[in-house]
Amino acid sequence: MYLLSWSGFITALAVVIIVARKNLPLALLLGTLILGFFTLPILTVFKTLFTTVIDPSIITLALAVGLIPMIGGVMKDSGQMDNLVNNLRIGKKGIMALSPALMGLLPMPGGALFSAPVLEKAGKDIAEDLKVSVNIWFRHLLILIYPLSSDLIASAKIAGMNLYTVILHFIPTLALALALGYFFFIRKIRGSLSYSGSFSLKKLLLPLAIILVAPVIDFAFKTFFFLPIKEIATLLGVATAFVLALWLSPANIDLKKTFKKMKPWNFALIIFGMFMFLNIFTASGIAVLIARIPLSPVVLCVVAGFIVAAATGRVLLPSSIIYPIYLATSVISPVKFAIIYTSIFFGYVISPVHPCVAVTCEYFKSPVKDMIRLLAIPVGIIFVAALLCAIFLG
Repeated sequence: MYLLSWSGFITALAVVIIVARKNLPLALLLGTLILGFFTLPILTVFKTLFTTVIDPSIITLALAVGLIPMIGGVMKDSGQMDNLVNNLRIGKKGIMALSPALMGLLPMPGGALFSAPVLEKAGKDIAEDLKVSVNIWFRHLLILIYPLSSDLIASAKIAGMNLYTVILHFIPTLALALALGYFFFIRKIRGSLSYSGSFSLKKLLLPLAIILVAPVIDFAFKTFFFLPIKEIATLLGVATAFVLALWLSPANIDLKKTFKKMKPWNFALIIFGMFMFLNIFTASGIAVLIARIPLSPVVLCVVAGFIVAAATGRVLLPSSIIYPIYLATSVISPVKFAIIYTSIFFGYVISPVHPCVAVTCEYFKSPVKDMIRLLAIPVGIIFVAALLCAIFLG
């Protein structure tokens, strides 16, 4: 039984990692079924899956996460995202760092391509590999503390953490990442920009309002109101932002076209897949086997999380595997959650199979190896810092 359980777990992880390169929801479903059939009676597997897909909190979370990319699609198609970027009068260094950071706040398939033209225009005299690195690095930094990040929402849910509590614990990581981004990338940028057209405060503030209204509503309802399902607050915030994006749109939006382009069902299915895998993992007894590994749980999770994220180019996938492993051995604290998530997140940032990396390198016709060469040192510094913190706490 011992060998069968380990074989099932390893096989499930291998299938998930391989299939996730093409289809993450399918990968999670296949991994869940393999793990379940190796470790549990068939009836238990199907009962666990059924209770997962009818769980009101999971359904609500899936709806909210599925709606988030639609907000990004509407803002892009209506020109609101362009308005935001065009009215940020903050100089050449500022626009190259902030435009990918702002566009990264909403998940969009191939979203790195939205900021790439801005960097191309602002950085005509800058090396292509540096523009790629700036786009990748700064696109992901604000997501660390953005309450509408589907990766962060789902990971906090898995670990049973309060979203806004863990966000506070990412501030040191964000500060370090910003400092590294400036030292290794932004300080190399020279020159200035000239703007055509007059500044419009309205065109700056309206898109910002759309981006900020969802987390404000989410936080307010979770803090000041009793909700039988906490995820209702998230859904209310996201729905409000979506309606506001449509209402403030200066152009008519073809929602059917946006729906097909953004594929929101993929985001919703990922949530169901994550929690099916989590619940089968919890019931399988694998946790007991992992608990016997002679390493500190937090050190094990930091190293394994970085490797799985770098290998798959995903955050949700390693989170759905790594946090259950930690929870199998110990109660997680906000500090340890943040350390593990930091390792996963920056493994994902530098992953060669990360979609943003692929599309940005293709846009600027720059080899992936050049991007990895430039990002390796700052990512390595953050990983070592997370590992040292894990060793100290462990």
